[in-house]
Order: sequence, then structure tokens, then C-alpha cells
Amino acid sequence: MNQPTTKENADMSAQLDKAQKSIDRLFATRNDRWYPQCHIASKAGWINDPNGLSYYKGRYHAYFQLNPYGSEWGNMHWGHVSSADLVTWRREPLAMAPTLEVEKDGVFSGSAVVGDDGRLTIYYTGHRWRNGVNDDDGNLQEQCMAVSSDGIHFEKKGVVIPCPDDKILHFRDPKVWKIGGLWYMVFGVSTPAQRGEIWMYTSNDMEHWTFDRVIYRHPDPEVFMLECPDMFPLEDKWVICYSAMGLKPHGFEARNHNNAGYVIGSWQPGGDFHQETEFHLWDDGHNFYAPQTFQAPDGRRLVFGWMSPFTEPIPMQEDGWCGQFTVPREVTLAGDHLRCLPIREFSNLDQDQQDFGPIELEVNGSRDLVDDAQTADINMEIDLNKSQAERIGLEIHRTQSGDHTLVCYDDQLGRVVLDRHCNTYGDRGYRTAPVDKSSGKLKLRIIVDRGSVEVVVNDGLEIMSSYSFPAEGPRGIRLIAESGEGKALISSLSIAKLGTIWEEPDR
Repeated sequence: MNQPTTKENADMSAQLDKAQKSIDRLFATRNDRWYPQCHIASKAGWINDPNGLSYYKGRYHAYFQLNPYGSEWGNMHWGHVSSADLVTWRREPLAMAPTLEVEKDGVFSGSAVVGDDGRLTIYYTGHRWRNGVNDDDGNLQEQCMAVSSDGIHFEKKGVVIPCPDDKILHFRDPKVWKIGGLWYMVFGVSTPAQRGEIWMYTSNDMEHWTFDRVIYRHPDPEVFMLECPDMFPLEDKWVICYSAMGLKPHGFEARNHNNAGYVIGSWQPGGDFHQETEFHLWDDGHNFYAPQTFQAPDGRRLVFGWMSPFTEPIPMQEDGWCGQFTVPREVTLAGDHLRCLPIREFSNLDQDQQDFGPIELEVNGSRDLVDDAQTADINMEIDLNKSQAERIGLEIHRTQSGDHTLVCYDDQLGRVVLDRHCNTYGDRGYRTAPVDKSSGKLKLRIIVDRGSVEVVVNDGLEIMSSYSFPAEGPRGIRLIAESGEGKALISSLSIAKLGTIWEEPDR
């Protein structure tokens, strides 16, 4: 491992100061019309992947890919927020900036662990463009290491795993964990044959790493890269998750530009991974990518995803910021797939809850529930056995212009639908999630922020995350029932406002 010089580490302080001043300039003109109140986002600039999720010295740490110089992707730094309780978050100083030759075009994604010496240790990808400008000729990527005694200030240690073949064009996103006395690392690779694989390395001392095996290879030859891989245990199973580049849409599945999902199977240290399930999407919405998990001190497996604005137009880029996390979710095993629920602590943000009780709505009827909701935590149960309407749901972010995002159960499809076709701003289209109707009831939890909607289906058996950019004016919530042979029966419905997650609000 080639140790960076004292000067190279000192340079990072100057680069971080420069980046922070740029963030402050962008913030001065930030438009807050869609800026989130209850989701993690940078104060300004572009963010993408969650990085380095960890618990260290009494606080949860969430780092993220950040461009401090604009609201488009590029100039990758690491931003940072922290929390004592996963509910109220503090903005921390920017964590890392490019200063080494191996990372001159970006400090890319990675993970964090508490090392054998008690320091917080980050593994990340140092990135360079082969042609010095863009990825037309591929990337030069190597796995790097940095350490911190406080989770705030980092000392870079340099490259720990160099790229072994100059024909490899993608080689990034390390995720690290420990079993017994051995450390394990997985990261994504696009092989010289342009096949998406996940490679595993091992180490006794966290610095010297040895190739172990290809732990997973995507079966589809069109999938050329598996970004942001993760590997973790749940009960007696192991989960491998990744963000697939090149996966083609089929039916309702994989409709986004790139798609994040997982497979479940069995694995023993020193052996191969044996896949036991089909690939399943983490999230059925328009905007979800690059999730990363970590284990909380109480043993829960938690995950954040990036709400990825891949498809243009991306109107928030005009507002001096772009990108946010999902709400934190707890991950548990549910047979052949994962259950993802907003963490229980998230309900601490609920304020001024209104209970609307059971509601019967006539066919093609509607009922205005809230005149103006910047944020909302909605819990709703539909009696499918007693309802005969073809569509039953809520128009979210409804403005006087008629703009809205519809979240509904569609009886013809037998699926939950999130439909943005009435939006003036941003990408439109719809996404769907399957529904298990065996109980005769459908439970929906809908988390609404200024520019996003997350829909939790049947206690997290499915979940959907999508941006929703409302038009000007008050943002109402309306209950609707469409067509069919009879009424819609809503067994229960409540709506609460959501408070801010920020310890010190920006304004």
C-alpha cells in the first residue's frame, strides 16, 4: 500500500473548504419548493449513492456521493450527516475530496466499518477517466482506504486493491464486513468480456487483501456491470444485492434506466454463494437505486436508497440541488423476498394526526381530505372484499391546476399503481407493485414530502419510491373511487403532518 504524503492529506482540508464555499453559494439561491423536509439531502448540489452507513461513537453516520459545484453529476466528494436516533440529523463537515492521483476524477462510493484498532475505516473507489475527460474510453478504478478517530476528519491511506487488468472498465463500490477473525470485501466488476460480476476479497489486517473468488455473476450477458453491491445475513440466509446496468425491462419489471434488486441464498465463509431465489427489485417505484445496508447496534438491518433522477427532465436541478435518500427502512426476511418498512422511529416525526374513520365512497366519487399538505404520513386500509370500484386511492400533491400524483389500487391489474401522468413538472409515467389479496384487505402507508412519494404496500412486502413535483399553489390530498359496479370501502384512514428531520433547519 502506497501511503499518501503528509502534503496530500493536508491538501484535502483546502479542497474541502473550497467545496463547502461552493455549497454555501448554491444554497444562497436554493429554491425550496420541492426541497425535502423529512429526507436526507445535501444543503445544495447534487447527491447520489448512500456511502459509509455506520454507527460510531454514539452516532449514526450517513455519507453520500456529492457534487458540491453544481446540481448535475460530477466532481464526486463525500458529504456527511449524522444522528443520535435516526430521526433528527445534523449536517457535518464534508468528509472527503479528491486529492490523490488515483482519485483525481472522484472519490467514488464505498462503505465504513469500525476497524480492529477502534477507528472508523472507510473503503472507497478512487476514480480516473482513461481519456482524462469522460467514460468514453472507460475508467481507471482502484479500491482505497481512509481512517478516522471521530467520523468527521479522515486520513487517506491510499490504494489497497489495484485493478488487476487494464481491460477492466468498471471496478468499484467496495462493501466490507468481518466474520470471526477475517475481513471480507465485495465490489462490482465489469469484466473484459463486459459481464457484470461481484468479486470477493479477504484480509487479516484490513490493509493487505487477497482475491478469494467471483461470488456472483449475473446470468444475463446484457448486464455489463453490478454497481453498489452488498452482501449480508438475514436469519439463516444470505442476501446479495446490486444495481444492474444493462438489465432490460420486461412486463412490469425493471422499467427504470438502471434497476436495484437482490437474490437470496446460502453462503459459508470460504465457499460459494448458492442462489435460491429469483432476482427481486428492492423497490417498484420510478426513483430508487444504489441502496446500502448496515447493522444497527440493536441488531436491525437498515437500508437507505438513493432516489435516483435518471430520466429527464429533472426540474429540481434548476433549484440549486438534486437528489435525496429514501426514509431509512428496516429489512427483514419474508419467505423468498425481503420486507422493507420505514424504521419505527420515523413515526416520531408525526404531528397533528387526523383520523377520518371508515369511509364509503360512491362510484366516481371523491372527497377532499387535506387542503394543503407539504408533508404527510398517511395510513390507509382498503376492504377489497367489500369494494367494487375499479380504482380506489388518493390524489397526492393535488393543485388547482389539476396536477397530482395518483396512488391507488387498480382492480383490473390487481396491483397498486403510482401514476404521475398529471404532473406538469418532471418525468411522468406510472409504476406498479403486486398485491397479495388473500386477506381481502390492502394496507397502504404513504409518506409524502415536498417533492416525493413513498408507498409501503402491506407492511412492506412491496414498496415504491418516486419523485412527485407539484405545481404552484396549495397541495391537497383527495380520496377517489373510479368506475366499477359499486362503492369503495375504506376501513381506516389517517393523515399526519411530518416534522423536519434537521437538528438545525437550513432557514
